[in-house]
Amino acid sequence: MTVAGAATDRPTLSIGVLPALLVCLAAPAFFVLLTPWLGWLLLAVGLGIAALTERSRVMGPEPSLTRDLSLIAIGLLIVSAVPLKAELDNAAMVRFTLALGGAVLVPYLVSRFVYRDHAIRFPWRGGGRWKTWQWIWLAAVLVLGWLILPFYFITSGVYENWPVVDTPDLIARLFVGVGAVGIWDELFFICTCFALLRRHFADATSNVLQAVVFVSFLWELGYRAWGPVLTIPFALLQAVIFLRTRSLAYVVTVHLLFDAVVFGVLVHAHNPGLLDAVFLVPAP
Repeated sequence: MTVAGAATDRPTLSIGVLPALLVCLAAPAFFVLLTPWLGWLLLAVGLGIAALTERSRVMGPEPSLTRDLSLIAIGLLIVSAVPLKAELDNAAMVRFTLALGGAVLVPYLVSRFVYRDHAIRFPWRGGGRWKTWQWIWLAAVLVLGWLILPFYFITSGVYENWPVVDTPDLIARLFVGVGAVGIWDELFFICTCFALLRRHFADATSNVLQAVVFVSFLWELGYRAWGPVLTIPFALLQAVIFLRTRSLAYVVTVHLLFDAVVFGVLVHAHNPGLLDAVFLVPAP
């Protein structure tokens, strides 16, 4: 079943939700609790339960929950192999590139050439031309980000989770890094995790499960304090928008507009006086 498939035979709750939940709970173990052994244990138990419940179906021609959860597990293991603290030196940017790139590429290659299916797809313009409501939502994202993000980053102090950017070189690196991670978020959390889960569960169940992974990653990246109040709705809404539009290009555009405001706020917070006329909340 593709990402655009019908939901007629996909349950909201089933025995398969348990192993899927265990695999997804490995994300907060890795990225929130920073306890790798717990993440490894959750992945092993989740995959083991999935294999026991499926038995002969694991190697059959139909979509297999065990195989699909293994692809999510591979991505999580690759990402968890590196620290996710935001850094802008050359070594950190190479480390992020290899880990995040591998977390998308390796599951795709395993799915395509080892499992020999097309479980993971990247429908760049699957929904055709953008509708009026989509353009309105893009404008709304900018306005909401401008209103909310400065208050969140500055009053909570989480802007300090990102390095000081006070030179043109560092500002340029921050711009590239924030944008690249934003694109990766949609490739991994929506086109990989969400799409794989939707082969087995109803949209709502799949969305909640992928949001657990999405929000956990963002927590270690720096969206802490009361950040989940923002990141949980964002993660859930991105999946809903993807279902409505069938367009990776659109959800990436939404994410990049949001991240453009994040970038501006971080520059503002680290450079008092530079962008005070742009944002309502003054730099600390």
